[in-house]
Amino acid sequence: MNAASTITAGIVVLTVITIESGGVFLLRVVGGRKPANALQTSFFRAGHAHAGVLVILGLVTLLLTSAADVADPWAWLGPLGVLIAAILMPAGFFLSVLGRDPQRPGRLVALVWAGAGVLALGLATTGVSLVVTGATA
Repeated sequence: MNAASTITAGIVVLTVITIESGGVFLLRVVGGRKPANALQTSFFRAGHAHAGVLVILGLVTLLLTSAADVADPWAWLGPLGVLIAAILMPAGFFLSVLGRDPQRPGRLVALVWAGAGVLALGLATTGVSLVVTGATA
């Protein structure tokens, strides 16, 4: 791995600490120690799950493009899209249900959809760049 990929991976691994603290928050919600309605509880669960899975997926794409020696900018563009989605989607789940007793998600749920689009682009870029790199090797 090059220096930029190594630093990015290190930063991403450190962000798992924030996901862990989100898990503690979620345990408080589910345990009834933090008030939340059913919508909030389900969105908090979805946000936490998406954060964990997408961070791991972002690290995997970073490692794959690095191991395959994919050319720049494709080597970092695809993984960066996945990692940006790992921020956008959970943020949309959490921020769209803030408040005392929301009955439906707020406008910030658009971040979930934006993240889904960025995720698709990041994965498509990673997949195509891996196939092209493999085919030309």
